[in-house]
Amino acid sequence: MIKSKFLLLFFLGIYILVSCDEKRVFDQYESVLESWDQNEEIDFTLPQLDTTKTYNLFINVRNNNEFKYSNLFLISKMKFPNGKVIVDTLEYEMAAPDGKWLGTGFGDLKENKLWYKEEVSFTEEGEYTVQLQHAMRKNGEVSGINSLEGITDIGFRIEFVQTP
Repeated sequence: MIKSKFLLLFFLGIYILVSCDEKRVFDQYESVLESWDQNEEIDFTLPQLDTTKTYNLFINVRNNNEFKYSNLFLISKMKFPNGKVIVDTLEYEMAAPDGKWLGTGFGDLKENKLWYKEEVSFTEEGEYTVQLQHAMRKNGEVSGINSLEGITDIGFRIEFVQTP
């Protein structure tokens, strides 16, 4: 009897935590197997969004201690329904100057919620796609890193812009 009440309270607490995320519109992750290949693009097909609202966009990155760098360089491509593509090269800090990982989490695994675009309107109706690819290279080298280790998951998140 006590055990079933405890389980009920536990699952109720989980439900409340998950459902309290009122800002979330879209939140999806793709796992990176053993390493992230230089040519591997991770795609996110966005849901149909309200053309009258504005949104904040985030890239979520989970890394572990096998990630050997303090920064992460990404190339993003946002593909619009009409065929237009916006390409950005992004740089994010992943570690503090003392080498301590930024982000949240326990143990070796850290999660970073990184700003991508702020107050975006999706004015065209149709399917939008976001592609992410790493653009890491060692200092002084022209060729990129073929196989990036230490990134375990890449996510994309869309939130409603909160009005005061």
